[in-house]
This record gives sequence, C-alpha cells and structure tokens, in this order.
Amino acid sequence: MPDQKELFRKIPKVDELMDSFAERFSDVPSAVLKESVHQVLDSLRTGIKSGEVTEIPDFDTIVELTAKKVGKNTLPTLRPVINGSGIVIHTNLGRSCLSENAVKAVVGVAGAYSTLEYDVEKGARGSRHVHIEDLICSVTGAEAAMVVNNNAGAVLLILSELGKGGEVITSRGELVEIGGSFRIPEIMEACGCTLREVGATNKTHVSDYENAITERTKALLKVHTSNYRIVGFSEEVSLSDMMKLGEKYKLPVVQDLGSGCLVDLKQFGIQDEPCVQESVKAGVDIISISGDKLLGGAQAGIILGKKSYIDRLKKHPLARALRVDKMTLAALRETLYVYQDENRAKLEIPTLAMIGEKPDNLRCKAENIAEKFNDAGFKASVTKLEDQVGGGSVPNQMLDGYGVVIDSGKFSVDQLEEKLRLRQLPIIGRINKDRYILSVRTLLKNDENLIIQALKEIF
Repeated sequence: MPDQKELFRKIPKVDELMDSFAERFSDVPSAVLKESVHQVLDSLRTGIKSGEVTEIPDFDTIVELTAKKVGKNTLPTLRPVINGSGIVIHTNLGRSCLSENAVKAVVGVAGAYSTLEYDVEKGARGSRHVHIEDLICSVTGAEAAMVVNNNAGAVLLILSELGKGGEVITSRGELVEIGGSFRIPEIMEACGCTLREVGATNKTHVSDYENAITERTKALLKVHTSNYRIVGFSEEVSLSDMMKLGEKYKLPVVQDLGSGCLVDLKQFGIQDEPCVQESVKAGVDIISISGDKLLGGAQAGIILGKKSYIDRLKKHPLARALRVDKMTLAALRETLYVYQDENRAKLEIPTLAMIGEKPDNLRCKAENIAEKFNDAGFKASVTKLEDQVGGGSVPNQMLDGYGVVIDSGKFSVDQLEEKLRLRQLPIIGRINKDRYILSVRTLLKNDENLIIQALKEIF
C-alpha cells in the first residue's frame, strides 16, 4: 500500500497551479480560479485518506482536471438551451422566445442610459407607464393599461385595491392553481380580502353569484381556466351575464385571462381560447394577462380596462413594488408594436409563428434536418408527432407536427438523452417508444448545425 504521507507531499501547491493558469484564464476572477484549484486538490486529499487514490497524477493532468473544474464553476446556471421538445411555451425553458426586434430593443436599453422615467420634451421626470400604455390600448381597445412583474402580481395588485376588507365572489370551478403551487385563494388572502366561493366544481349559475352578494361584496372575479378544462356535465356563467350582474349591483367585474391571447387561434385549429379584445368589448372593468405566454413577449402582468380603475391601481403602494424594469418594457413595446399588423405578428413573433406553422412545412423542415444528420454520418429518420402549445394554455389540444428520430448507436436512448442534456449548451429532446426524437417545431435557426456538432463530440 502506498505511503499516504508521500502521496500528500506529491500534491502540487496552490500557487504553482495558479501560476500555470495566469494567461489561460485571464478573464476568470482569481477567487473563482483559486476555489477551483482547492476543490481539485481537496478531492485528491480526500481520496488519499479513503484509499481510493493510490497515485498522484502528473502536474499536467492535474492542470487539466482543474481547467475542467474552472469551466464547470464559471458556467451560468441560467443559459440558452436547444428546445427539441415540441412544447412552444415551455415554462421550464423560459416560456416564449422574443422576436429579433424585441431582443435588439432589450440590448439597446440594457447597455446604455434610457428615457425610463424621463420626459425628453419637458426635460423633467416622466412615468414608465407611458412607454407601453398607448400600445396596449391601441391593440386591445382598452381605455387604460399598466404593466407589473407577472400575472400573479397583477391579480395581487387588483384585489389589494378593489377587494381589501371585503369579499370577492368567484366560481368554485375557477379556483385555479398556477405554477409553483400558487393558488387563487392564497393570493386573495394575501390581498386582505375574503374569497366567497359559489356554485359547484362543474356547474355555476348566475343565481349563485347573485345570492352571494352582500354589503361586504367588493368585486366579481372570473378566472380563465387556461391550464385545465372541465368537460361533460358542466356549465359556467358567461361573460355577458357576469357584466349584467356587475352593472345591476354596481360591482366591478375582474377577469384573470392569464394566457394573454391577442389573435384568434381558431385560424390555427385551436378552439375555445378567448381573445383579450373580446373581454374589452364586453366591457369588463379590469383584465389581467401574462406577457410571456400566448402574447409572446417578456414576463409581465398586463392590466387593462376602465381608466378609473387603472388610475387607482397606478397609485397603489404595491404598484412600485411590482413594477417592471427597462428591459421588460423594451421587449414588450416591440412585441406589442408588431401586433398592430396581425399578419406581421404571425410571422415575426416566434410563439405565434411556431403555433401557426403548417404540418407540411414542418415535414419539409424535418426531412431537411434528417438529411443533414445523415450526411454528417448519423442515422436519422422523420416521424409524425403531436406537439403542445404549453405554458398552461389550451391543455386539451395538440398540434400536428414532425420530428427527427436519431439513432442512439452504441448508447441507449436514455444515455443519448442524458449526454445531450448535460452539455454546456443543453439539448432537450423527447423519448417516445424507445426512440430519441427532436421536434422540429421548436428548433430555431441554425440549431441543427449545433446538434450535429454535439453528436460528433458525443460519438
């Protein structure tokens, strides 16, 4: 058995390793570099003590081990991925991709000073609401609008202003749970208002709402169940009936639409997804939507509706706590700007373009990518798929699509999936019937070349 003391003496000094990296990692903070060196040397010491290390690698090998550790320690946990899952609005992968113009707008304001809260014409302090309010109103027909950090924040602000100290009535069938186990009742409780549940899970009538109205009632709430559907023996109160009830008792009607759809998705074969404009035309007092779901922009909660209510929300103390930054406003501005021409929006906003892609086009795309893979020496074929909109939207409807099946070769399908997923640029695919598949719907320009490079390195 090797002498442990002799093995310990052969471990290089920290300074020696640090000197060897002086030029190689000149852009890495010295603290990160030193921590990486310590991690490698501590691993050797632990191995010696346990008996697992019986020989110290040569200096060059230790240098390379440390270099790999530096690479791992400097790799951001938040980084781009290649999405071959076929889920367009993938919540775990950052939801909607921004358009090219939106990305340029973000970069433009991120790296420079901006007019975030400065009125150039007056030469005085301005409001960040002005950058986007007119566009929201132009696209939706609303009287006024504002933006907060996300849709849950939007609901929180609305109910904090309208419902505090009283009751807000909503249907049991609409008590949704959104991502991260956040639930509508819990948001209401945080707002200081009491939830008044009416109806049954599958059926709610106008009379259920009306019978629950008392002097403590502050508002009527309707929630779009975007991430699930109640089917079969079911019934819900229509928006028009809700509005009549609100007018009769002089109560504001609040609608949480969630998904933020601004175009009619029936043209893509998707049914029963309400458009924001329909709610505005119906006269809903306050509407909240997400900015990064079907709208296809940045994460945000957009609040729109009657000016009298929006003005109250802008003055609420929570409005400052929930406000968005310059980059979010820049991305949303460019996204909404395109919506003034729906045909242009369907081409330029990635979320809409992916959802609306015709199956024949996807098949051609899959065939071209499969041919590239085969030319590069990898066995690939084309298969039909069912893709998803994702993001908690249209849960019961699938999109006809195509994918590329990659032969895993000497690896199992699970091993290939893991090797592609654990790369510096992760590649996320799907496994179906013991086949590794990349859906082409969600592959972006040039992704296939990056995938080929990854396969070459793996095989």
